[in-house]
Amino acid sequence: MDVGNPDALILPVPPEPFALIVGAAMQGGSNEAVEAALRRMGLRPERVDGDGTDAAAHVAEPRFRLRFGAVSVLAGPAADAALDLADPDHPSTSLLAASLPRRWRESGACWVFIPERDPKRDGVPGSSTVQPTRMREFFKMMVLLIDLFDASHIFWSPARLWSDAPQFRASIAEMLASGMPPVLHLVAFRRRENGADASMGTRGLALFAGQELEARIPVGWTVAEMVRRLSRLALDMMLNGPVQYARTMRGLEAGEWIDLSPGVASGGSQRSTVLVEFGRDA
Repeated sequence: MDVGNPDALILPVPPEPFALIVGAAMQGGSNEAVEAALRRMGLRPERVDGDGTDAAAHVAEPRFRLRFGAVSVLAGPAADAALDLADPDHPSTSLLAASLPRRWRESGACWVFIPERDPKRDGVPGSSTVQPTRMREFFKMMVLLIDLFDASHIFWSPARLWSDAPQFRASIAEMLASGMPPVLHLVAFRRRENGADASMGTRGLALFAGQELEARIPVGWTVAEMVRRLSRLALDMMLNGPVQYARTMRGLEAGEWIDLSPGVASGGSQRSTVLVEFGRDA
């Protein structure tokens, strides 16, 4: 793992859409009242008509463009396409100690926010100092929106992960203050059955480190034991960068070791999944 600019590593370009469940403070209010509340929060809302884009297909009326610093997002009640993406009953969706309201899909109960890319800044040489600033502003906007909407739950789509919105807000606020990313709120840990063996892998880590993790579960180990170890590795990658070469390192307990194998994909590029093997000294 490489050590570099930590902001550049944990604060990449703006991610996929995220969604939140609207609390009683905003649900059922008129369009004008919602717009006024957004304006009071300093998010500079402007009405946006449907323009046939994929983003517009995910956002129902009233549709707003919100701005905070250099960040711009398209926002509004979630359309069916966005609700399907966030379906908590879908096998690929994870929940972190979160039980959604029974009528979470009802009209206006769930809002979606889609970051808009700036072609003048995204992918432009010399913009490496701009992107961390934009992502930091994006997370600050998320904190404001959770407060404004009195949100109960939030869906972080890069990991397809639902979690408690107040806990998510507190974790993001801590990250903005200390630089320590809240791994469990930004990365999903998924158990997989592979015939006779079982494994656990991450989802959403690639947004921050460019790689995911996958590890076979040793006999007798619990899911909690695996999450402890993989979250430690994920945090290391989020702070210090991807795994560049195969290595062996000490584990959490005495006599425990970890093998990391990034591998090489076709064309000589780095493989996007790092294979992890846990073991103990004989």
